Amino acid sequence: MADTAPTARAMGVLHGRIVGFDDYILHLPAKRTLDCASAVVVPGFGDSHNHMAWFGQSLAELDLSGCRTLDELYDAVSRFALDLPEDAWVVGSGYDDTVMGGHPHRSGLDQSAAGRPIWLKHRSGHMCAVNTEVLERTGIADGSVAAPEGGKIVRDADGPTGLLEEQAQKLVTAMVVPYPVTDLTDAIGAASAVYASEGLTHVVEAGIGSGWIGRSPVELAAYVEARRRGVLKTRVQLMAASDALHPLQSNSADGITFGLDLGIASGFGDDHVRLGAMKIFIDGSLIGRTAAVTEPFCDHGHGTGSFQLSLEELTQRIVDAHCSGWNVAAHAIGDAAVDLALDAFAAAQQKLPRPDARHRVEHAGMVRPDQLSRFASLRITPVPQPHFLFEVGDTMAAAVGTEREPWVYRHKSFLDLGVRVPGSSDRPVASGAPLLGMQSMVTRRTSGGTTLGPQERVDAETALRAYTVDAAWTAGEEDRRGTLESGKLADFVFLSAHPAEVPPDGIGEITVLATVLEGSCVFGQDYLNELLATHHTTVQSPSHLERQKG
Repeated sequence: MADTAPTARAMGVLHGRIVGFDDYILHLPAKRTLDCASAVVVPGFGDSHNHMAWFGQSLAELDLSGCRTLDELYDAVSRFALDLPEDAWVVGSGYDDTVMGGHPHRSGLDQSAAGRPIWLKHRSGHMCAVNTEVLERTGIADGSVAAPEGGKIVRDADGPTGLLEEQAQKLVTAMVVPYPVTDLTDAIGAASAVYASEGLTHVVEAGIGSGWIGRSPVELAAYVEARRRGVLKTRVQLMAASDALHPLQSNSADGITFGLDLGIASGFGDDHVRLGAMKIFIDGSLIGRTAAVTEPFCDHGHGTGSFQLSLEELTQRIVDAHCSGWNVAAHAIGDAAVDLALDAFAAAQQKLPRPDARHRVEHAGMVRPDQLSRFASLRITPVPQPHFLFEVGDTMAAAVGTEREPWVYRHKSFLDLGVRVPGSSDRPVASGAPLLGMQSMVTRRTSGGTTLGPQERVDAETALRAYTVDAAWTAGEEDRRGTLESGKLADFVFLSAHPAEVPPDGIGEITVLATVLEGSCVFGQDYLNELLATHHTTVQSPSHLERQKG
């Protein structure tokens, strides 16, 4: 839809594609017509950074997000364990030490589930707590196993506390992965059903195949199987974890020295399951104070976080992947990590100019003023998570202090420099409903009622654009989705109201009435059934917001 026609009264769909609007299609015969009355139709939402299999698995795990004290957590573990077989693991996720006043200790966990192995994942995903049974099985308890590079086994006067940070988590995951493809397929299907109910038609899975984030070396097969079984209700672009890539032999003229076998790289696949960027972890998390920062945090021991690997190895992986044709997604939260990512991207482009590359900095949690222009000049896309501001904004503010608070999860500052900012969630680290994310972009309000970085607020139209137009562009798929235009995929969402036509605090309360993927309903069939055999559909699109950007 052109700038001069941002809205339409009718939209035609044929064979999964949009074929036209208003007078162009109203005279044509239609198999079905819908009159959605006061509802609004917008392009399907995209989430540029989520963890789909992880979230799907968490739906069957003990949910610890509501625990406000350690005693509540220990009690929840005890109750959950009662319904498990004697030899089953107790697996929980979503606990927040900043809310409970500390991390679970192995001694408390030992009393909660007599003898069973207990594995509790922090909400950030960058640390976990385990009991003595797990410490013994991994070899941590007797000191026979040390933390791998980029990881930490936390200890007190009595030995390991049970807290494992960053790469040290692999000591636990090594005992449970790889998960069966069947289990992963079920988890993906469960997650996809939730996503469809929230209006999501496309998501980017931020790391599969290897490392502490991967579920299986053959994880891609689970997404293919989910599609084959018909349970994948969302288009998915998959990031390959950097640990899954390896040196390759090819003709010297090809320059492909690093990647996956057969030369598979970013872009391989189809409109439903496609391979995206290489995902590389540079640092840790701001929530856990393991993000790499140039100046110490204001709490938690006043440390400066850590890097996942040596600076040389991180840089080399980024340069090698770039030169081998990959887009690169660099997880960088602290400003020191952002420095490394930007330096590595600059080195990569100097070695082999690729003006069409769409490299990204995942999270970009702390970006100094002097770093903003480098994003623009290097054509790097930041991928922040706006709803972090609501869910963990208060603890982030405490970590960075008043002086650095304006640097946290920026948005408008990037837009002012012509840099696109797509919408994303990092689910299950935070709630993933796109409308909640849009609300946080507009208000930047924390759960404690503080407005964090008010100068970075954007209007509702811009927020909607982030989850549609800019999410599609960041994935390199702006020619197929992101706007409602003739020839594009018929992915759209029926809403009870337009985000720009409700109060800012009400955006998250807008109801998703139905979600349509490639012309087929994947959520809200009952709603659409009520509309059948009536007249035409009213549509609105943020396509008029589309601007030419670098």
